[in-house]
Amino acid sequence: MKVAVIGAGLAGSEAAALLLKNDISVDLYEMKPKKFSPAHKLNGFAELVCSNSLKSMRESHPQGMLKKELLLLNSIILNKSLLCRIPSGDALAVDRVLLSDLVTKELLSYRRLRVINEEVQSLPEGYDFFIIATGPLSSDSFSNFLQTFLGMKSLYFYDAISPIIDGTSIEYNKVFFGSRYGKGGADYLNIPLKREQYMEFVHNLRSAEKVSLKPFEKPKYYESCLPIEVLAERGDDTLAFGPMKPVGFDESQVGFKPYAVIQLRKEDKAGIAYNIVGFQTKLTINEQLRIFRSLPGLKNAVFLRYGSIHRNTYIDAPAVLNPSLNLKKEPNIYFAGQITGVEGYVESIATGFLSSFFLLCKLKGHKPIFPSQRTALGALISHLQSPLKPYQPSGLHLGLFVKERVSKRKREDAFLKNEQTDFQIFLKEAARIMVF
Repeated sequence: MKVAVIGAGLAGSEAAALLLKNDISVDLYEMKPKKFSPAHKLNGFAELVCSNSLKSMRESHPQGMLKKELLLLNSIILNKSLLCRIPSGDALAVDRVLLSDLVTKELLSYRRLRVINEEVQSLPEGYDFFIIATGPLSSDSFSNFLQTFLGMKSLYFYDAISPIIDGTSIEYNKVFFGSRYGKGGADYLNIPLKREQYMEFVHNLRSAEKVSLKPFEKPKYYESCLPIEVLAERGDDTLAFGPMKPVGFDESQVGFKPYAVIQLRKEDKAGIAYNIVGFQTKLTINEQLRIFRSLPGLKNAVFLRYGSIHRNTYIDAPAVLNPSLNLKKEPNIYFAGQITGVEGYVESIATGFLSSFFLLCKLKGHKPIFPSQRTALGALISHLQSPLKPYQPSGLHLGLFVKERVSKRKREDAFLKNEQTDFQIFLKEAARIMVF
């Protein structure tokens, strides 16, 4: 019995780890370092290509619920993330280089793992099972193969990443450390703007030169990760009510009542590099230099990475996948990660775990054990079976959980209580047949 996991990103690494823990030999296909996508830079596994934040750790938040469930299931990615955590309020932000190094080192320690560094252009021969986790940045050749293999047109949306700035190039006398509402202490660098500074910034974004898409491509964006200049086009105050909201700060610390506040989050534990939060962009490099350096404290900013835009590919999961994440027509082929249409790092990790979990159920002669829709994992599976047309990528949110008939004030508590109860049931059932 031979298993191939294609792609060593977050989902593929998580999927391979669970199989290896259960003494299943894995051939892990990864095209790096021979070939890189436009957004990848590191040689190792489990590379974060956009933000370095895995979102909220708050227990009653859907993202917090999902993280806790994965930690109880001994997720390799979540465990390593805690080891390289960077202060960022109630969010889980990590040193992305260290995370990749830690995950790569642990996976390579398994004697049943064989790594094959080559680009997969079609399904390799000689395997009984596959887990396809090539991510939203699947190569053109493999994307074309999938389009033909699945008998459907490729689906896509555009995603953008934020710039990263050298921390030593920031004028610290013009910014201040702090977190909104004091969550986490002095975890962020903040740039306060007066109204005239903010409006000038918005004007510059609207009039700036942008990277053009190809003539045959429509500008379809994921709503939770819109380029900052697209947000600016939606209204004068869209940014001030979004990534640049000025609330939650002590005005005595700022020195005036800010109209907007830009936040910079550490990229590494040492604070050598900072990510401009929410500044994903498709501005040209020259325009990024001109506009972002006009902001207080960033006059001499040195860019370690410019913002950019890339096309993400995903399949129509409800049409082709079973709830157990394998193909309806080819049940020995499983999918995991953002190529399924989940959006977000932790969601990708979760589907990586689930794909291996369902495969292990099959290998051990069990019917798939499904977490209920009152759990975070079960709610995520429900998105992959969404009846809504057209199918669109989505991260985990409370709307995917089973609805609770309680007042809005008590809603989070009700969701959390039911999630904890139902997840313990799932955990006990799953632990009887495999090692986490």
